[in-house]
Amino acid sequence: MNRPSPQQKFSICRIRHSPPNHVCLVTGCATGIGRATAIAAAANGLTTVGLDINVAESQKTQALAAEMGGRMIFIETDLSRDSDIETAVAEAAGYGSIRYLANIAGLQHIDAIENFPMEKYDLMQRIMVRAPFLLSKQVIPHMRKNADGMGAIGNMASVHGHICTLNKPAYNIAKFGLRALSQSISAEGEGKIRGFTVSTGFVKTPLALGQIPDQARQRGISEEAVVRDVMMGHSRIKEMMSPVEVANLFVFGFSRFANYLVGGDLLFDGGMVLTY
Repeated sequence: MNRPSPQQKFSICRIRHSPPNHVCLVTGCATGIGRATAIAAAANGLTTVGLDINVAESQKTQALAAEMGGRMIFIETDLSRDSDIETAVAEAAGYGSIRYLANIAGLQHIDAIENFPMEKYDLMQRIMVRAPFLLSKQVIPHMRKNADGMGAIGNMASVHGHICTLNKPAYNIAKFGLRALSQSISAEGEGKIRGFTVSTGFVKTPLALGQIPDQARQRGISEEAVVRDVMMGHSRIKEMMSPVEVANLFVFGFSRFANYLVGGDLLFDGGMVLTY
């Protein structure tokens, strides 16, 4: 069988060919949704700057972006370190005009509140709330300096930014926080700098698949039952989304077709939140 081409593997939404001096930062570019978003942004003509701590997998993302005809620059970045974030933004600004930021990096820990390790809670809040806040703080001045003063910041939320499920307290809190961050950005952005969130159900990523054993152990059910009854039980579509489907939502949110997406949320959850 012939090896599938990048175009076959990544059905990327092509909104427009962006000027190559427009820079898009993407966190979590090594795997999953971050990888797909970095590739999609690059394929749409943006100079994409990928941030991650995983060098080997990020370099694979770079190669995939190149195969799609795009350009991704990788900056090794530990999102738990303020100095890394500040250095990465300063370097990214050297490649052109910072227009877009996609805050996607995340992690998960499954545990009840009374058992939740505080060091894990602190790390999750630092990566998924504080880092997006600091990145926004760093890029907004660059966006204001653009000729038209425009920019957009997309934050990866979740159905867990709408509803809370048991044993995910830190994750629930982080995702609600990202919706508040997006709305705060928009409140201050004067219609020129937009914040928005993308909220999905379960996506085929290492983060989602990696939590299945913990869910099964804590709920006392099989791993198959976790997928069938817990993950997809309330979804009207009984299949997880692919990372590129989520990446396409970020591309749309950054495009000129989303000018009215100001503080809003793109809820693509298969009906988990709004149907019963």
